[in-house]
Amino acid sequence: MWCWPSYNGIVKHFIWSITSAFKLKAIIVFSGGIDSVCTAAYLRRRYDLYGITFSYGQKADQELQVARYFSKILKFRDHRIIDIDFMKELYQKTNALTYSKMKIPSEFDYSIVVPIRNAVFLSIASAWAFSKDAKLVAYGAHKDDQRYPDCRPRFSRLLTQALNEGEIDGIRLGLRKKITIWSPFMGNLSKSNLLNIGHKLLGDKIFKTWSCYSHSKIQCGKCESCQNRKMAFRHAKIIDKTRYAF
Repeated sequence: MWCWPSYNGIVKHFIWSITSAFKLKAIIVFSGGIDSVCTAAYLRRRYDLYGITFSYGQKADQELQVARYFSKILKFRDHRIIDIDFMKELYQKTNALTYSKMKIPSEFDYSIVVPIRNAVFLSIASAWAFSKDAKLVAYGAHKDDQRYPDCRPRFSRLLTQALNEGEIDGIRLGLRKKITIWSPFMGNLSKSNLLNIGHKLLGDKIFKTWSCYSHSKIQCGKCESCQNRKMAFRHAKIIDKTRYAF
């Protein structure tokens, strides 16, 4: 039998509707890894999120499935998986993440630095942001990513400037909104800081994130990314319930 909703229920729905109506839009580059998932969970309190995930020929295609899963958990307004698989043909034998015959290192090596990967991702994400009137474009770079030039705050600031310059006429005419590229690195947050935020907001779902560089059903536990994942859990003082091969 149907009955009228309670007064408290009506008030809660009204507050939710008003809050949702005034939320800003943000585009987030979203891989399904700890960094992007925790960043999205953090931003979700203030922004309506639009996720963009890239298939660039990486061995770790499992991350695409994980990205789909978390896009639903985090209630993205929209989630797009963009196929730029042709990029691996440009990298060829120079990159361990895309070249099938190259061994993935267990510690940092420049062979895992995909040439201007974040510049490509963020440029495409920014094109979507300009089209959606979203003022924020986010990605999960943090202060432990210092070895990667396209994760540093200086890179983010310069790319923001360049992309806004590329749309300056539309911005001046009021047809486009100026964007800001933001990352946790710009807030001086580490991977373990992000992990603490994500665990607080998502609980044990955080163990379903995907960090591994390899093509496998479970995370290898040996590659540089898995090692960083394990270290982040230790530093965050969270018991790691992730299933690893090793």
